[in-house]
Amino acid sequence: MQSNYTHNVTFNKEDFASQNLAAHEFDNCKFIDCSFQSCDLTKTGFLECEFINCDFSISKIQSTAFKEVSFSGCKLLGMQFMHCNTFLLEMQFTNCNLDFSSFYKLPLKSIKFEKCSLKEVDFSEANLSLSIFDECDLSLAIFDRTILEKADFRTAINYQINPETNRIKKAYFSQAGLMGLLSKYDINIT
Repeated sequence: MQSNYTHNVTFNKEDFASQNLAAHEFDNCKFIDCSFQSCDLTKTGFLECEFINCDFSISKIQSTAFKEVSFSGCKLLGMQFMHCNTFLLEMQFTNCNLDFSSFYKLPLKSIKFEKCSLKEVDFSEANLSLSIFDECDLSLAIFDRTILEKADFRTAINYQINPETNRIKKAYFSQAGLMGLLSKYDINIT
């Protein structure tokens, strides 16, 4: 077994910022109140891992693998997920702050965002079909040539999605959210 392989371990209040985690493998691990600030996670693999109240500010995630990973209460500001390893990429987010992050061109089919702040997040050219945005704030989020077929925006707020440049067939929207689909037309709805 490799020295950079960790299986079935719970990390509590660890500060990984000063540690070199590049090319490590974590399998079925739990991270609680841990800091990954400015951490180099290049080519690191996380399989079936759970992150609770962790801080990933300014982390480097070049070719990082997130396979069946959940984030809860985490700070993920400005994360460039577009650089992740896309093989078996599967993540879900609950009560997370992902403001200014990028999911550009990622295959995120069926991803779930629950009660997340997604302000100014770039979803351009991503596949978000069957995805759920439950009680999420999408202020100034970018949707451009994004696949949103059967995505659920019924409880999301502050989104602006251009139906002409995005695929939204059979997506779910609330009546209150329809303005987010019509904003490009500069019309008044009363």
